[in-house]
Amino acid sequence: MSRGSETAASGAAIGAAQKLFLRDDNYYGCAEATLVALQQRYRFDDADDSSAAMALNGGVAYAGGICGAISSAAIAVGRLAAERIPDHQEAKRTARRLIQSLMTDFESEFGGRNCSQLIDYEISIPAQHDAFIESGVWRETCMRQIEFSVARFWMLADPDAWDEAVRALDS
Repeated sequence: MSRGSETAASGAAIGAAQKLFLRDDNYYGCAEATLVALQQRYRFDDADDSSAAMALNGGVAYAGGICGAISSAAIAVGRLAAERIPDHQEAKRTARRLIQSLMTDFESEFGGRNCSQLIDYEISIPAQHDAFIESGVWRETCMRQIEFSVARFWMLADPDAWDEAVRALDS
């Protein structure tokens, strides 16, 4: 893939996530936008189906746990690993290692991995969730985290990039 087409593919994947997440009606949360953007990039059947991530927004059911952008990237990468690696145990090992690497870099970039560390709202409390939405923090802070996760894995759609990423895990 040429440098120009790499940039276009990355921009398209991130643009898809932005289009979903930044809707004024808040239809898609962080987890859903990340999952759909990666599923579309990987050309999965039913790529627009965000249902597997519905309860992952806000750190699993707004509980402040692991960021939905990470957990949904884990779902998408796990699906891709299962498609690309026939041995189930090896597919799980590879998917885990890819996501572990994402979590390490995510924490270095944002100072944490859990929603409760990343935003200053307890969004499981309805009034706090409303304040969070009103503040627009999600449009900036959460969007950057989604972009980071999507940018990290968009290229895995290319089998050569997949092979390179998997080889890099062993170095």
